[in-house]
Amino acid sequence: MSLKECYAALGGDYEDVTHRLPSEKMVRKFVFKFLNDPSYALLESSLEAKNYEEAFRAAHTIKGVCQNLSFSRLFASSNALTEALRGGWTPEAEGLVQQVTADYQATVSAIRALQEEEGEG
Repeated sequence: MSLKECYAALGGDYEDVTHRLPSEKMVRKFVFKFLNDPSYALLESSLEAKNYEEAFRAAHTIKGVCQNLSFSRLFASSNALTEALRGGWTPEAEGLVQQVTADYQATVSAIRALQEEEGEG
């Protein structure tokens, strides 16, 4: 799997990220670093604790990282969740949390597949 194929699998915009970051090597470095970002775990624990202010911050961080890396699908769902949580818990947030979870898992799966294929994992 190439980095471009990984982006296709995770619903990202490869062309956009390669215009933002100066080399494919740098893109790959930050894509792999995404696996160690604690924001999704913080989102889960904050939601479980019903700490919606912290959950908002975690969703906002995920959104920002995804925007910078051009992870379009996860950006869109985390952006919608961020807005839903902006004032606290809302009825629509439940479905959005499920969508962020699905998009996050798809993103991580694609990155891990790339990592394993390259012998990085």
